[in-house]
Amino acid sequence: MPKMIFVNLPVANLAGSTAFYEALGGTKNAVFSDATSCCMVFSDTIHVMLLTHEKYRIFTSRPIADTHATSATLIALNVDLRDEVDATIARAAAAGGQADPNPKQDHGFMFGRSIQDPDGHVWEIFWMDAAKANSA
Repeated sequence: MPKMIFVNLPVANLAGSTAFYEALGGTKNAVFSDATSCCMVFSDTIHVMLLTHEKYRIFTSRPIADTHATSATLIALNVDLRDEVDATIARAAAAGGQADPNPKQDHGFMFGRSIQDPDGHVWEIFWMDAAKANSA
């Protein structure tokens, strides 16, 4: 069985965050979602757990970071085509995200942009031509 990753994020507005992550390309898994959490599936191995602050606090006693003011993490998600980077950013921005909190990056073999979700978590959406990357 391949390893799976579950990114757990505290969110202030579960419904709004769910809409944002659907626009980002995730699909809601109703089996692992309820009034306090929503499981967004990006692939067989990548899942994002959106947790209300109350639910998130069950798993940690540490304070929840204000990711609008500080950078807690950068999460990168690839797309298959270069044009999908811009399309994904546009959809996610229309669903409440802030486009390009970090500068665009164009390295020829790799192109990326960032989107900040409604809670301040930053996602790097990128395309990479692996064959060109290996020869660079």
